[in-house]
Amino acid sequence: MTHTARRIGRSLALVLPVVLVLSGTLAVTSVPWAGSSSQTQMLTASSENVSVRAKPRAPQDILRDKLLAELQEKDPGVALTHLQRTVEERPSLAKHCMSIARALGKAAVQHYGPVRAQTFSRPVCDTSYAAGVAHES
Repeated sequence: MTHTARRIGRSLALVLPVVLVLSGTLAVTSVPWAGSSSQTQMLTASSENVSVRAKPRAPQDILRDKLLAELQEKDPGVALTHLQRTVEERPSLAKHCMSIARALGKAAVQHYGPVRAQTFSRPVCDTSYAAGVAHES
């Protein structure tokens, strides 16, 4: 008899917490949040609204955004000088220099117009800045 009672006790010890958790979960899923509404709103868990960590940005993207902001605040010449200095300090960014300079050229045309943007041209990253100006014109 004690063996049977012990087996029933073990089964209840395993099953009862699961039943309690499930019944508690079901009890809170149908909570009326709008007091005056006759409909019962359901509280549901959804993965759609879960915050997702932003992916770390690549150094070249950070540099591009910084230089584009600098172009807007000051002028393309200052941004190109900083691009050249940054590439000299961090050679790993050299492979992105042309695309950044081209983006600066395009942004300069939008901000200053093609004629004035071309006056800031200098031989940074194989004249990619001038290519960006010419492409955007």
